[in-house]
Amino acid sequence: MMRLLPALVSALLPLTASVATAPTAEPAPSDGAHLRAARQIVPGIEVLLSGQMGRLKGQRIALLTNQTGVDRKGRSSIDLLRGHPDANLVALFSPEHGVRGTAQAGEKVASGIDPVSGLPVHSLYGDTKMPTPEMMAGLDIVLVDLQDIGTRFYTYSTTLLFLLRAAEKSGTMIIVLDRPNPQGGLLIEGPVLEPAFASFVGSFAMPVRHGMTLGELARMFVGEEKLRSRLEVIPMRGWTRAMQSDQYRDLPWVPPSPNMPSRLTARIYPGTALFEGTNISEGRGSGKPFEYIGAPFIDGEVLAKHMNAAGLPGVVFQPVSFTPGFSKFAGEKCNGVRIIPLDHRKFLPFRTGMELVKAVHDLYPDKFRFREGAPGFFDQLTGTDAVRKGIIAGQEVPVIERQWQARLAAFNKVRARYLIYR
Repeated sequence: MMRLLPALVSALLPLTASVATAPTAEPAPSDGAHLRAARQIVPGIEVLLSGQMGRLKGQRIALLTNQTGVDRKGRSSIDLLRGHPDANLVALFSPEHGVRGTAQAGEKVASGIDPVSGLPVHSLYGDTKMPTPEMMAGLDIVLVDLQDIGTRFYTYSTTLLFLLRAAEKSGTMIIVLDRPNPQGGLLIEGPVLEPAFASFVGSFAMPVRHGMTLGELARMFVGEEKLRSRLEVIPMRGWTRAMQSDQYRDLPWVPPSPNMPSRLTARIYPGTALFEGTNISEGRGSGKPFEYIGAPFIDGEVLAKHMNAAGLPGVVFQPVSFTPGFSKFAGEKCNGVRIIPLDHRKFLPFRTGMELVKAVHDLYPDKFRFREGAPGFFDQLTGTDAVRKGIIAGQEVPVIERQWQARLAAFNKVRARYLIYR
């Protein structure tokens, strides 16, 4: 069920931040300027531990987390909570890829016992994606500590939404320990999910790039679905909406999934992940997943020249050859391009991804294919059939983009009600 209702939830957090939907005209700072602008980010888990643990005393606690739940020293949130006298941590919940992040995309993960902590793990990416009453039974609080990617079709936000829906029935309090959005907090981009294309890779009416933290999303989910779930967000300290991910190097990057090795990967992902809905490799199984796209039949020199001539903001394209070790074309040499963002303040990954898909479609019409199905996976990723149909019809990307601007503007107004950070 998807709702985008105007009602607000009372007694959450102060609403202080403003939002912008267009790239800033300010040029990207030099590396030295980035270093001078760098500031410490204190993640929600540290804020909790530094003076708010009293609220957990005497409560039975579960933790939805994975390997990304760490403090600035890289210490696991699981270990930090287990070692604290006021925390009675009795269970773990795990999202896609498992509590230790080793499972590949789409791989089912069974519930069981975490061999490191000895705690029971309830998998929310196996046979069950919605927490069952049995999983929630006896829990007073579920803490959430996950590094999200700021992209609708990265499944952690859907897992959070399903947890909040389950908590409405169980009465369990949900406390989100907030972390930065590696996409930044200013730009929103892409079509707002249409109901016909809802799936686990998109179950709430928001665009591909929403520009919100996981804590802000939780507030919006509760508010717009009018859930009676008890929700608190513990904000991080030091993060602002305009910050780029290379400005908080003190907060370690732990890959949220096996094919998300760096902050750069995360920034490119909202565009190149569209190739998951096609027969073109998105670089899985290579040294640069999502930075590379290609196929055996592509001429990388031709594609790079075509894309560089398009004059897309903040990005260039380099011919590349790679041989995936698994996934599409495993063991076959692929030719294509590497996507190289030059200015993260101007780079628009979703628009770039659409232009790339259109280019490969137009250059290789006899070999390019969208994945089959009804609805197809490409449409589930974009949240609409307008992109696929527009590309097939020969429309230019700006023409395709105009189709969802009204809904994007409407979402922007709703989104503004739930922002925490300036």
